[in-house]
Amino acid sequence: MSSRVDAEPLPRAGKGRGRVAIIVVAVVVLAAMALDTTVVPIGAQQEEGFSAERYGAEHFPIVRDSVEKRAVEASELAAAVAEDKVAAGERYGVAAGIGPVIPVTFSGVVGEGKAGIYVVDVEGIPEGLTIRMQTGPAINGTDLRDATGDIEFGQFTNQIEYQDAGAAINDEMKEQVLSGIDTGDLSGETVDVTGVFKLINPNNWLVTPVSLSVQ
Repeated sequence: MSSRVDAEPLPRAGKGRGRVAIIVVAVVVLAAMALDTTVVPIGAQQEEGFSAERYGAEHFPIVRDSVEKRAVEASELAAAVAEDKVAAGERYGVAAGIGPVIPVTFSGVVGEGKAGIYVVDVEGIPEGLTIRMQTGPAINGTDLRDATGDIEFGQFTNQIEYQDAGAAINDEMKEQVLSGIDTGDLSGETVDVTGVFKLINPNNWLVTPVSLSVQ
């Protein structure tokens, strides 16, 4: 009589250890990925990008303070320009493309206006020189942006941002300086103005104000 003992096959130890090793590696990789991942809240990318409105609010006060500090009386500046336009621009202004941007201050009586641009009769300036100021609603040009010489194209991603920065500073000036003034009816009023203009035509200054008060 014979007997047979049926032995159950033993599990393959190598296969089980291999699965455990794979799981461990996967957990380590996932943990490393989690540590290296930065969570960005929705909308955070837009907030960190260029904001023209924020730029204007931050930089107009800097421009205003610089212009007010360096502003030249209109009569003194007019005499210097009449004597030597180039020298006057180099002495008082900041180079900006086709002409320097120059800070100026004056008092005078507002004359006729059109589309928010008024002629101002200023004592002590030579006959033949016209001083105008722009009061909006549209503030044109980039004279405020260029007034300090510290805002340059290389600080921006592209030309659009550079232009938007200038427009934003103009908008902030309107909010801080012009919003409380009836700019639609200034004729006959006496005003005190500090601002900037680009010296292209020595006999015609278009001033963008950084401060304007009506007496």
